[in-house]
Amino acid sequence: MNSIRSRLLLWQISALLVTALVVGVLTYRLALQGFHEVQDTGLEQIAHTVLRHDETPVPAPAGRARPSPPPTYTTGDELSPPEPEESVMEPADDEPDEGRFVSQIWSTKGELIYASVLDDGPPLQPPGYHFVVWGTHTWRVYTLPRETRTVQVAMTRQDRNQGVSSLVVWLLLPMGLLVLLLGVLIHEAVSRALRPLDQLRRDIGQREMAELHAVALSDLPDEVAPLAHTLNQLLARLDHLLAGQRQFLADAAHELNTPLAAIKLQAQLARRAHEAERQTALDDLDAGIERAIHLTAQLLQFARLEPDQRASTHEALRLDALVRQSVVAFSAAADARDTDLGLVQADAAPLVGDRVALRALLDNLLDNALRYTPPGARIDVSLRREADGVLLEIADNGPGIPAQDRSRAVERFVRLNPTDITGSGLGLAIARATAALHGGSLQLDDTPGGGLTVRVRLPLSPPP
Repeated sequence: MNSIRSRLLLWQISALLVTALVVGVLTYRLALQGFHEVQDTGLEQIAHTVLRHDETPVPAPAGRARPSPPPTYTTGDELSPPEPEESVMEPADDEPDEGRFVSQIWSTKGELIYASVLDDGPPLQPPGYHFVVWGTHTWRVYTLPRETRTVQVAMTRQDRNQGVSSLVVWLLLPMGLLVLLLGVLIHEAVSRALRPLDQLRRDIGQREMAELHAVALSDLPDEVAPLAHTLNQLLARLDHLLAGQRQFLADAAHELNTPLAAIKLQAQLARRAHEAERQTALDDLDAGIERAIHLTAQLLQFARLEPDQRASTHEALRLDALVRQSVVAFSAAADARDTDLGLVQADAAPLVGDRVALRALLDNLLDNALRYTPPGARIDVSLRREADGVLLEIADNGPGIPAQDRSRAVERFVRLNPTDITGSGLGLAIARATAALHGGSLQLDDTPGGGLTVRVRLPLSPPP
């Protein structure tokens, strides 16, 4: 069950039912106790009434009790029973009068003087309330002793509970109606409380792909507003990402158009050139193809560094080994340009990172240094271990980059020299994106004596 509405309804209605059950049981027990107390009070009142109206009843025959006219008392404790009169009422049959109050009058000697049932009734009990088993029923008995008489009144437990059973329905009916009413109100309250979520879902679900504007927060409750705020941040990042991708595609198409148009032109020139000029035209064609290949490779490298493609695998590696491999790989190109490319320092630098991306960073920085320094220049590479990471420096004594242009130089497709047709404007951008991917930074500084120094700081392990 993953629905918040279902969970809320389940918990709240379950709590309501449990509460109603507990309250119902307590109400029933309290009502039963109160009803029994009322019945006990009734037994006590009947006993007092019988005692007040009893003067001298006639003795009951053995096995039979019958009402008698009032007797006369002597000055002693004994009775002088009169002769039976014709007005004595006999019971209608010989069955015990169960289901009604049973009243008895006993003498101080424990002799039954009067009983309202034919078979004597329950035996005499000590004063107070008692439960007595007599016949096939359990009786509630109240015994009231006085100086000359003891009155005992009893009724069956079945009769006591029969009245309570009739009240149970009237006790539980309001409780059931209350549970039903509260269940409907809880359902409506949950639905109203979750209505902003439904509205938010409909708002987002009805949007087109390009509609990435922020969600309105004014009418949202406090619990939903943080979620919507986070969603707005995600939409803003997604809009920025899509805008960057659109710009990247436009820039890539523009940058690729130039070398491809040049290749087409050079191919036409090579086709029309005479035999003596054809080799030069083919060399120009090869250079154009090489530039297009280089640009395409850098575009692929930069595309892999986009946020939606950053599922790169980080592993434990030695950055100093990668630096040595990159320097060796560019040594031939440096010798061809009569450039002094050397590894000045390479401290042991074990770290966790993307091997392919870090090698691309090194290659782009060395390629930029070779491409924009004149022949006979000097390029020094150093890798130093620091307290919290490593510092990579690539310093040359070329023309350098003015301080006011350095922030633009690390943007993609930016060439500070418009007449430069060899570069693509992606080398420093790839290096900066790779450093950011590993939690590091890239900085451009002056080289003492003239030139440009690129400093890349990387932590030993990237942030999560």
